[in-house]
Amino acid sequence: MGLDTELLTEAFLNGDRGRAEAQPAARRLVVVVFDGAPLASMSFAFGAFGMAAHHGALPGTDLRIVAGEPGAAIVGGGLSCPVPHDLEAIRAADLVVVPYLPQPTAEGPPEPVLEALRAAHARGARVAGLCSGPFVLAAAGLLDGRPATTHWSLAARLAELHPSVRVDASVLYVDDGDVLTAGGGAAGMDLGLHLIRSMLGAADANRLARALVVPPHRPGGQAQYIEAPVPELDAGDPVAETIAWALEHLDSAFPVAALARRAHMSRRNYDRRFREITGSAPAQWLAHQRVIRAQRLLETSDLPVDEVARHCGFPSAAALRARFRQVAGVTPTAYRETFSHRAEGRGLS
Repeated sequence: MGLDTELLTEAFLNGDRGRAEAQPAARRLVVVVFDGAPLASMSFAFGAFGMAAHHGALPGTDLRIVAGEPGAAIVGGGLSCPVPHDLEAIRAADLVVVPYLPQPTAEGPPEPVLEALRAAHARGARVAGLCSGPFVLAAAGLLDGRPATTHWSLAARLAELHPSVRVDASVLYVDDGDVLTAGGGAAGMDLGLHLIRSMLGAADANRLARALVVPPHRPGGQAQYIEAPVPELDAGDPVAETIAWALEHLDSAFPVAALARRAHMSRRNYDRRFREITGSAPAQWLAHQRVIRAQRLLETSDLPVDEVARHCGFPSAAALRARFRQVAGVTPTAYRETFSHRAEGRGLS
């Protein structure tokens, strides 16, 4: 059965009888894409704003997709869609979203798009990067000294290429006022709803979330579900050796200082080299690896939570719960109910 869009729009617009009569001012929203941008990524970058405009919540809004480089096209499913607008639309925008950059490298995106982003930001536009999009903002210098996130698999690369950025891969999105970043996939939709909430208020944002059949509000600090890969290690590097050793001994409690001693390095030099290899501080990385091991045990075993804590180097179940909630955003019990081998047979409800 098809969706009754007229009924849905009426419900969206009239759902809150206390809604203010004043309509939002005209806005210029731009999504910047580079050649080869996957069509699927556009649903996250463009979807919340496109649906809000479709249902009449953003009257007067000029919503455009802009080519970040000459000849850019969006591709997917056998389609190739040329991008119609040029960089001048970025300079005039009130909100610029960059959802995707293929193969982030030290060379970075073309300078003209970086200059356009700087110009838009300088005149007061908010700028957002999703998934690999934060690499574009970082290349433009808009993330220098700021907190930012990206897809968890790209975090170490972002920290390596742009060491002045305070990368936090554990969160869904970061709102730093005029510059915002989000992880991959649905985190981009979360950020879109967050931006609409800031424009129109919670009532409209919640109605839009119901229209999209997504959670109305996942706060930015909620964790990405992270499968944190271990970087390729150089056996001749003393810090890399301690990383390999730590992964084999996560069931033991040991301080970072013990790893520095094992590497025969000062704590300061050890921390610096550790961050170069992993993209994060030693204590943060170690706690994260302990939580990842706890996730595996919760998924694959029936061990009580206090036993899981012991196998992962936590002093108590309470310590595991606190760290697990901080990293994963849920309790160990809730995680097990969703992801354990017993839950697999239940399917989605």
